[in-house]
Amino acid sequence: MGREGETVPGDARAGAAGVDPERLWLRPPEPRRGRRPSFSREAITAAAVAVADAEGLDAVTMRRVAAEVGAGVMSLYSYAPDKETLLELMVDHVSGELPATGETTGDWRADLKAIAHLQRAHMLRHPWLPAALSTHRTPGPRTLAFLERALAALRPSGLDGAARLEVFAQITAFVAGHVGHEIAQAAAARSPERSAAEARYLAAVAADGRHPELAEALAAPRRPVTPEATFTRFLNRLIDGLDTGSG
Repeated sequence: MGREGETVPGDARAGAAGVDPERLWLRPPEPRRGRRPSFSREAITAAAVAVADAEGLDAVTMRRVAAEVGAGVMSLYSYAPDKETLLELMVDHVSGELPATGETTGDWRADLKAIAHLQRAHMLRHPWLPAALSTHRTPGPRTLAFLERALAALRPSGLDGAARLEVFAQITAFVAGHVGHEIAQAAAARSPERSAAEARYLAAVAADGRHPELAEALAAPRRPVTPEATFTRFLNRLIDGLDTGSG
């Protein structure tokens, strides 16, 4: 596929060799010779984020981003040589919205829950993030700043550095998975007919006698089902159950 190929960011085939983190984050972009361009890597990234926020990752192509900044497609490649690189830039760009500093209480579980809630709100503002994070591998400076905060919050747990990294990765994966499901559920809820059909289906399954465990679960008193309450309940179960004894 040529450089103009419209592979969706995150496609497993895109950028098979992977992004070079040293080149991406430690070396400034080198624009082509000639007249100084009227855009920057930051402007390109911001334009890509705006497209993804409004229309999803499928809409993010090098051609579309070039049009948004008023440039030719080829002129973008000095700043973002492929879509995988562009996706890395986008993830780090929006990570700047996450507060890199904040007071810690000394209660690492409470602080970790607060961090997870920040992540959820952040991903809901950028609904493409859960999918993007599944292929994101090279944390940039803004992402690292938030990671530092999370690792500091986890220090009172007594876990070593490697285990703290694992816990943060586990929580981030949980938040991304939950938000992805939350977004899908919200879309489904906009179809009353489908919601009613699902309710009838589950009622029929519960009554068929072959699924007693499910029938009991469906008959149990309902807990609050607002998105925030559901997320908090699941998050509490996860973090409260973390075992720090094995390191």
